[in-house]
Amino acid sequence: MEQKLLATIPGTRDILPEEIARWHLVERTAQDLFERYGFEEIRTPILEPTELFARGIGADTDIVGKEMYTFDDPSGRSVTLRPEATASVVRAAIEHYLTRGGAIRKLYYLGPMFRHEKKQKGRWRQFYQIGAEVLGSDHPAIESEVIEMLLALLARLGIEARLVVNSVGDARCRPAYVERLRQELLRDLSPFCEDCRRRAQTNPLRVLDCKVESCQPHIERLPKISDHLCAECADHFARFQSYLRDAAIPYEVVPRLVRGLDYYVRTAFEIVSGGLGAQNALAGGGRYDGLSEVLGGPPISGFGFALGVDRLVMVIPEEVGRRSEPKPDVFVAYLGEAAFRRGQEIARRLRHEGFWCILTFGGGSLKSQMRQANKLGARNVVIIGDDELARERYPVKRMDAAVQTDMSLEELLSQLRSDRT
Repeated sequence: MEQKLLATIPGTRDILPEEIARWHLVERTAQDLFERYGFEEIRTPILEPTELFARGIGADTDIVGKEMYTFDDPSGRSVTLRPEATASVVRAAIEHYLTRGGAIRKLYYLGPMFRHEKKQKGRWRQFYQIGAEVLGSDHPAIESEVIEMLLALLARLGIEARLVVNSVGDARCRPAYVERLRQELLRDLSPFCEDCRRRAQTNPLRVLDCKVESCQPHIERLPKISDHLCAECADHFARFQSYLRDAAIPYEVVPRLVRGLDYYVRTAFEIVSGGLGAQNALAGGGRYDGLSEVLGGPPISGFGFALGVDRLVMVIPEEVGRRSEPKPDVFVAYLGEAAFRRGQEIARRLRHEGFWCILTFGGGSLKSQMRQANKLGARNVVIIGDDELARERYPVKRMDAAVQTDMSLEELLSQLRSDRT
């Protein structure tokens, strides 16, 4: 009986070698830029106690209620594949006393997250995020600096995007607004989608984040949280905007903008792109003062964001993506067994010197090997045959200029070093 072919689980995928150059470009660019801003990398477990997210994100959120991958481990403890990383980073800060003595810590992370969501363009059940968190200060200038860093990352990748911001209040002013919003919704839920009708009871703020087109005119008529901020939240939001203007960062205030996680307070933001359809957010984040206390820790102010890498690689301009594709420094073409053995020696020396060298094991005609070198984008091709073995000088073809020169191995190394500088 023929066995059924095994394939990836729906909502997951393989990222193939042909695609990985863009992922490396994003990751390396982010790491370089974030470290320039003083951020340090942190890596947290993929598996966390379920309670971390139930308490941190909010039991009434869609993520906790419908989307988490949760199961009991062999000891009977409920564990969850992390659906986001901020709660994990704050948990680590509490557990390891990272802000002891009032220290401000700048941390960044990258890795896979898991949510059982409806599959859409740029949205996967195993997806990848890069994020940054600043712990230990509630100063609004931190918010503008983090956004400046995020926009600089997108600019380096050639991506055009726009910033939208809002304030979602805090524990002093938001409860009264949420109650008013709930009452307004309950007056007539018939025009709203099924999710909005459910959220009106459990988490009214999430109604504002609905993407269903038929709901939009009715959402526009709902009370705005910006009209119900306390004096402290209004002042914080005004100062945040002033720092954005100081940095010459264009932005738009969107009173309906909320985030899908309960821990956000005051500043919330999104970076959106026109190349993704309805699901147009590339990144989002905000302030989460109070999350540490919810998780059982001391008061720790926090602000940060998460960037969707899956979506980001989709909107990298083609010319930028092509520049990120790696190209071998040297392709060794050979004719015969003796030339192959000499090619191995040359490849070994080049690699030891730090150059990327390709030597195939199939051989074939010189013409077929040249085609393969061209397909790989090799910068130089070294040709080895019987005559070259005897002379220990090799035709080196520079593929970009179609120029061929006889060289010794040492002369080739000298050229490669010169090209590198």
